[in-house]
Amino acid sequence: MRWRGRRQSDNVQDSRGQGGFGRGMPGGGGLGRNPIRIPMGGRAGGGGLSTIIILVVLFFALKACGIDPLQILAGGDGGPSTAPGGGGQVTQGQPKASDEMTQFVSVVLAETEDVWNGIFQAEGLKYEEPTLELFSGQVRSACGFASSASGPFYCPGDRKVYLDTTFFDQLDRQFGASGDFAQAYVIAHEVGHHIQNLTGILPKFNQMRQQMSEIEANQMSMRVELQADCFAGVWAHYTAQKGLLEEGDVEEALNAAQKIGDDTLQKRMQGYVVPESFNHGTSAQRQRWFAAGLQSGKLSSCDTFNNPI
Repeated sequence: MRWRGRRQSDNVQDSRGQGGFGRGMPGGGGLGRNPIRIPMGGRAGGGGLSTIIILVVLFFALKACGIDPLQILAGGDGGPSTAPGGGGQVTQGQPKASDEMTQFVSVVLAETEDVWNGIFQAEGLKYEEPTLELFSGQVRSACGFASSASGPFYCPGDRKVYLDTTFFDQLDRQFGASGDFAQAYVIAHEVGHHIQNLTGILPKFNQMRQQMSEIEANQMSMRVELQADCFAGVWAHYTAQKGLLEEGDVEEALNAAQKIGDDTLQKRMQGYVVPESFNHGTSAQRQRWFAAGLQSGKLSSCDTFNNPI
């Protein structure tokens, strides 16, 4: 990925070396190793599942009719419309971050800001940019306490992406998913959860899953995670249009999606799979939905709730 010399985001906080108690357990979804961490309720009938499906059907139905549900949810600001990916300015000069990994993360986050600002502005809306907090070992978010073992995650309570960059080393050495665009895919996936939070999909899911059985919640969690993969693909679509992708970048992202599929991880760790426990999607599903967003660049291609996954 051609990231050097690009604009760095002002929304990166570095709490590494502070003992891991910078903010207040993941609640928005991790990349591959843990389900969304919201307390589970008892078994439910079909009410919870049907309600979230109705919400998402309404979201995409309004979009198809030319009505923007984001404006309904967020109130809209009537701001100027620009083409997707057009937000932000590329600036040259001395990097603000002190180490290369932080510079890279800051540039990738800035690129997600540019793309999503453009998409939201095209609908006359203001994109509320998330913060990305770098931590080491452990951290407190508004969703609770988490350690590096949780992997990267998004917390809807404080609208932050949390990342211990040692995960990238593990992604490379342990899982065989190397490359800077594999790392960019990780960040874009978590930002995808932020998009779900802003559109009301993630809050509704987190509310309704408390009334679902564990199996029902896992099945719906898969659809949430696969949509975040698709949103990461939408970001990659516009990033490619800007000429930032190098040969092999897409393959790096697809390889990472394959390596962290539920079936692949379970086979690796325990030698067999338990499909009813899947909560992020199989390797094939994760690759397919990332590719769907990459090829179309359209949010409407990311309806994981009303299409077979």
